[in-house]
Amino acid sequence: MGYVQEARENHVKKKVEEALRSKMKQKALKECEHYTSIYAQCAAGRTLSVVWQCRKQAEELNNCLHLYTNDAVLEEMKREYMHQEDGKSTAKV
Repeated sequence: MGYVQEARENHVKKKVEEALRSKMKQKALKECEHYTSIYAQCAAGRTLSVVWQCRKQAEELNNCLHLYTNDAVLEEMKREYMHQEDGKSTAKV
């Protein structure tokens, strides 16, 4: 598949992309809830020291979040959206 054709297939309106990003972030937060709570427990009652005291927990949380919030995930969500839209338009015909 050529680059232009692939770009056309994955092109969505800006508002749709924003909605997909929001959905992607919500899923990531849900999937990484365990790491979020561990980080929150570490950070509780700390101010500046949270940076070095909770570095390991922050890194684990960021690694988890990155699994669910990267360009490849977004592109896959765009492809799924476009296929759903194509299915809706062919069903109307």
